Order: sequence, then structure tokens, then C-alpha cells
Amino acid sequence: MALPLAPQTLTGCSMSSDSSKKRKPKVIRTDGGPQEGKRGKADADQDVRYYSEECEVDLRDPIKDYELYRETCQELQRLMAEIQELKSRGIKDNASEIDERRIQSCVHFMTLKKLNRLAHIRLKKGRDQTHEAKQKVDAYHLQLQNLLYEVMHLQKEITKCLEFKSKHEEIELVSLEEFYKEAPPEISRPAITLSEPHQQTLARLDWELEQRKRLAEKYKECLTSKEKILKEIEVKKEYLSSLQPRLNSIMQASLPVQEYLFMPFDQAHKQYETARHLPPPLYVLFVQASAYGQACDKKLVVAIEGSVEEAKALYKPPEDSQDDESDSDAEEEQTTKRRRPTLGVQLDDKRKEMLKRHPLSVTVDLKCKDENVLHLTFYYLMNLNVMTVKAKVTTAVEMTTAISAGDLLSPDSLLNCLYPGDHGRKTPNPANQFQFDKVGILTLSDYVTELGHPYVWVQKLGGLHFPKDQPQHTVAADNSLSASHMELTVKLLRTRLQSRLALHKQFASLEHGVVPVSSECQHLFPTKIVSRLVKWAAIPYEDYAELPYTKDVIEASLAEDTHLYYMALIERGTAKLQAAVVLNPGYSTLPPVFSLCLNWKGERTSSNDDNIRAMESEVNVNYKELWGPKPGYQLLTNQLQRLCMVLDVYLETEPHDTSVEGPKEFPQEKMCLRLVRGPMRLKPFKFNYPQGFFSHR
Repeated sequence: MALPLAPQTLTGCSMSSDSSKKRKPKVIRTDGGPQEGKRGKADADQDVRYYSEECEVDLRDPIKDYELYRETCQELQRLMAEIQELKSRGIKDNASEIDERRIQSCVHFMTLKKLNRLAHIRLKKGRDQTHEAKQKVDAYHLQLQNLLYEVMHLQKEITKCLEFKSKHEEIELVSLEEFYKEAPPEISRPAITLSEPHQQTLARLDWELEQRKRLAEKYKECLTSKEKILKEIEVKKEYLSSLQPRLNSIMQASLPVQEYLFMPFDQAHKQYETARHLPPPLYVLFVQASAYGQACDKKLVVAIEGSVEEAKALYKPPEDSQDDESDSDAEEEQTTKRRRPTLGVQLDDKRKEMLKRHPLSVTVDLKCKDENVLHLTFYYLMNLNVMTVKAKVTTAVEMTTAISAGDLLSPDSLLNCLYPGDHGRKTPNPANQFQFDKVGILTLSDYVTELGHPYVWVQKLGGLHFPKDQPQHTVAADNSLSASHMELTVKLLRTRLQSRLALHKQFASLEHGVVPVSSECQHLFPTKIVSRLVKWAAIPYEDYAELPYTKDVIEASLAEDTHLYYMALIERGTAKLQAAVVLNPGYSTLPPVFSLCLNWKGERTSSNDDNIRAMESEVNVNYKELWGPKPGYQLLTNQLQRLCMVLDVYLETEPHDTSVEGPKEFPQEKMCLRLVRGPMRLKPFKFNYPQGFFSHR
């Protein structure tokens, strides 16, 4: 344990036990140096030096002091142990020995005190040296920080100088070649400016100032001429405004003449004024359809429907509303009271906005010779950039309602596949799919009933063409594209209407068991046909696909969900022939397809009876014989009549079962050259006119 350091002087660093009883006269001892002997009194007085432990610390070795400390501690332990042992004996003679050892112990304690003071002095000197070194380091660090701050300040100043932009840098000066070519020598001074960039820049700025002064004078002259022209325009406007009422009165007076001459100029003028507000695709359709109607088809009528005011409002810029503070406060109160719409409501609003139609629409009426009219209404979806169409049929005479003819004139299926593969269920614009994904619309087919069908031919009539490889958000309307498709599309539309109306009349007769055959087609059939049609009904696609004898037609991709499906039943006696009919939307250009199943003495189809397959080929393969007069709308009824005819031939040429008593069920009434032919025992289904007999093909 370290003892407190007391400033005092000692006569020596260590004392032996022999010299502890008598102190020597004043002697100063220093470790590492020779001991001074006795001197005279005069010399001693002159060389008297006071003992200083701080000086002695510099002369002593700390390692030796440490070894002395260890030896002293060990000696103290030994003396204390001896004193304890002597005391434990309890002999009176041991008192002198105990005192002697106590004296020695005190001497060792004095040595420890001295070593303690020396240790404290060394510690103090070490701290002082450390403090001095730290002060030097702090001084050097402060100088370094000052230098770094000065460097940073200089760098900032350099950056400011480098980033400084003069106003002349914002001015677009003419090129050097043009400057030296056009500027006069007193401004360009090539002898000086070519070698000094600063003088060159000043000269270019002087030339720019000179040019701007000239342009300012020219601008003033133009303003004066503009004011004169504006005054002239105002005078002409006043003249024209006064002329407008006179023209209106003249137009009103000429209305009876226009009606008498069938030249409605006034109505056409109003229509063309309204057409200015149509979107580009509808405008292209309106112009091309009107031009085609005037040039080639007088029965084609084009008109514009919808609100012109709403169309004008679409192109008006939003007005800057400057509300009072009271109005804004009231609006804030209203908005705080309103509840925030849910996510579902927001999506519904986004869907409605995306599927929004233009307020104006174009109607095209196609009139046929029998005064039947096909009404087409074309719409434009502004955000999707596609056109849609809705169809409606108006007949001149009220037609007999046939149950099986329900889908013939339906607006959803009337125009399907006008061109091959054009179903009108998907949007033709590839970019719309990305828009649908944002608002959660899976496909446009869920909204075609409300919006109309986006057929590809509708887009082409509006001049829109969408590439299939990559989506484009903006597609411009092309007049040439619309003009190139207008004539063919109008012909296809009129043909589709006439074919559907003809089928509608035929279905009314077929449902009553009558197969209508025109006089032009009577030569295709014999005079007497016993088999008769007893049932004609429409069936859904699912029921048609479930029939076992229609698989070949489905696998050949001749039956799709856009086609029309019917079931015909032809009977003769106990024989019943079922005919599943696929009616293509492009009838009669594309013929119906028949699949047959005969129920007589078992079930006979094309898979187990070669003659049934031959009967199918008579109506499916040799259909060109049954077209009749153009445009061939009687093909379906002629095919059904031929089925009745070949069923008679099939039944009458069957061999009679001799095991059954009685007359033959189906007596042979048709004249056949040969009943059967070939290894497949095919029957003669070909009717030869005018001879009236049947033969093999």
C-alpha cells in the first residue's frame, strides 16, 4: 500500500542493522556514486548540499528499486515471523531479540516509505511528460485543422468561380464563321479577336446587340402593319356579320325549292357542321360512307346522332375557377363530411371512365330492294381508341315468328364472322390489354352487349389499323384504308341481311313440316317424295357436341361456338332420320354441314354404314348442285329435300326379309338402274333429270 509522500530529507537510501544505533554525521548518499568519506569542517561547510529526492529519481534505476522493494518486503515478512515465534515461546530472555528485530523492521519500513515517495515522484513526472506531449499533439492537430479549413475554403472559392455563369452564356450567339462573315470589321476586329478569346466574346456580344436593335425596329414596323391589318379584318367581319342574316333569310326562302328538287342543302350543311365535332375515326367513317352513298349506293343513308354540346365540352379547356374564401371553406366542410370511396367503388369508376363512349355516334342505314333495312350504329370508345357497332333489323312486312329463327336476326350474332374469324368478342387494339389489367377487366366480351361489338372491319371502316406484333397507344385514322374496305363491307352487310331474312322465312315453313322448294329448283328432285320433315328446331352447341355422330365435324373444326345449330327429323314409316345441321354465319357462301343418324332396325351412322356416309356426301360434298338461282339462299331447303329423296332411295332399295310375312314395308317406287354397286354395296342416290331414274355417281 502506497503511503503519503512527505517532503523531507534522508541521510541515506538504506541503513544496515549495524549502523542503526548510531547515526553518522551529515552525509549525502546517491546510488550509483561513490560514498564520500570524512572531510574537514571547512570543506564540509563549503560543499554542503541538501538532499533532493526529485533529483535522486533521475539517478536511480526503477528496476533496482523494484528489486529492493521485493527484498525489503521479504525481509519484513521474515522479521515478523521471527517476532511472532519469539512471542509465542514466552521466554523473558527473548525481549532483547524482539526489540532488535523491531528496530530492523522500522528501518525496513523507512525504506518502503522512501520507495513509495520515489514512485509517486516518478508517476508525477510521467504525467507531466504525457501532458506536455499531449499539448504538443493538440497544438499540431489544431494547426492541421486550420490548414484543412483553409484548403476547404479555397476549394469552395474555386468551385464558385468555376460554376459562375455569366448572362452572356444563356444567349445563343451566331457561329464564328457567320460572325466573321456578316459582322463589319469595326465590330469583328479579326486582328485582335482571333488571338484573344475574351475580346472575341465581347465582339460577338456587340454584334448580337446590334442585331437585336435592328430586329426591335423591325418588330415595331410589323406591329404597326399588324394593327392596320386587324382594322381591315374588323371592317370585313362587320360586313360579313351583316351579311349572315340576309343569307339566312335567303336559305329560308329557298327551302320549298330544295324540297321540290330533292336537294336538301340546308340539312346537309347542318350535318356537316355537326361532323366537325366527331372524333377522327367516326369522321372518316362518316365522310367515306357519305361519299360511297352519293356515288354508288343511293339506298345508303348516313346520319349523326348524339349531343353536340357534350362533344363541344370535351374539347374545351378547364376554366380557372377563382372561388372566394367562403366557397373554399364550404367545399372543405363538404369534403370532410363525405366518406372516402372504397376500393371497389374506385375500380368501378375507373372501368366506367375507361369504357366511356364519345357523345356523338354515326348511324348507317342499308336498305334492300324489298325495303328491309339494316340499322348500324357506330360508336367510338375514347380511352380504348376502338370503334364498336350495334345492329338492328327493320322489316318491311311483319314476319312470321319462328322459334328456331330466334338467333338469326339477333343483334349479338347478326354480324358475326362477316369476315372469316372476325367474332367481335375481343378488342383489336393490343394496347387495351394493358389498360384492362390496371382496372381489373378480364376481357371486353363482358361489355359488348352494352358497348357494341368491336369487329375488325368496323376499325377499318374508321381508318384504324392495329398491328398485331406490338401494341401502339396512338393509331391515326386513315381515309384510304376506310375507302378500300367500304364497298366490299357494304356488299357483305347487305348480303348477310338478305340471307338471314331468307332463312327466317324458310324456318317458319320448316317448323310446320313444309320444305319450301322454288320452281327453279323443282328439276333437282323427283315428282314424288314420300319421306317428310316432321321436326326442325334449334339446339345449343353443347347438345350438338354431345351427339355421338358429330365428333368428326367437331374434330375437323367445322363447328364453332359462333355457328348456329339445328336438329331436323325426317320420317318414313318406322324409319327416322336425324340430321344435325351446322349453319355457318357466312351462309350461303359457306354451305351448312349435315351429320346423319338413321334409326331403323338399329342405329345407323356414317361410322357403321357406308350408305349413310354416301347420303352425307350428297348434301355436304355435292352442295353446288343445290344452290339454285343466285345468290343461292335456297341451299338449306334444297339440302333437306335431297335428304328426304335419298332416304326414300335408301329404304326402297333395302332387301326384303322373307321371314316376315306380309307386303314389303317400303315398296320400290323409284326407278333405279342398279340397286347396289361395288364391294361396299352403295346405293344409287343420284337423280337424273329429265329421265327420272336414279344412278350411282
